[in-house]
Amino acid sequence: MRLTDKGVLIVLSGPSGVGKGTVRAKVFEESHHRLEYSVSMTTRKPRVGEENGKDYFFVTHDEFKARIKEGRFLEYAEFVGNFYGTPLDYVQERLEAGMDVMLEIEVEGALQVKKVMPDACFIFVAPPSMEELHHRIVNRGTEDPARVEGRMKKAEVEIGLAHEYDYIVMNDTVDNAKNRIMAIIDAQHSRSERVLEGYGKKVLGLGE
Repeated sequence: MRLTDKGVLIVLSGPSGVGKGTVRAKVFEESHHRLEYSVSMTTRKPRVGEENGKDYFFVTHDEFKARIKEGRFLEYAEFVGNFYGTPLDYVQERLEAGMDVMLEIEVEGALQVKKVMPDACFIFVAPPSMEELHHRIVNRGTEDPARVEGRMKKAEVEIGLAHEYDYIVMNDTVDNAKNRIMAIIDAQHSRSERVLEGYGKKVLGLGE
């Protein structure tokens, strides 16, 4: 039973190849949650079958840049000539509606989010070892040796930033990582400051 009505923003990130996408998908297979995956905004054109508001919010470059100036992104980045970002108003609307919103983003993006919404729940997905991370990247079969080496060097830097997160979840197995994340989300709803904002004041008469 949740003691709070407002949702929690869960920011999930970690080095490339750690399996955060697979873990996130496993979390969403669970039936006992009120989770939504955040819809990003982009300036690229829709691909066949993609729907506006479901896969992405598709906007023009001018619209995106105007939103940047207005401070209406939790985080954003430019990639191959197009912008991608997490719209702040959309996330706030879903949180106020009682939904837990999950972002799966790169470490750099997570640190941007922390500046805007420091009360979000930041979870760093870590590999059991650097050797295992290397093994996973190589097994994807999508990278040449030079790119694998580049990803490993970047991973070392990103793991060095794990202290910026609230939790570190080791992805030794997908099920174990999923269970740890679900436990963290449950715990977030029982944090005293969150409970006292709503349930405590309303039911227990505290904080008045």
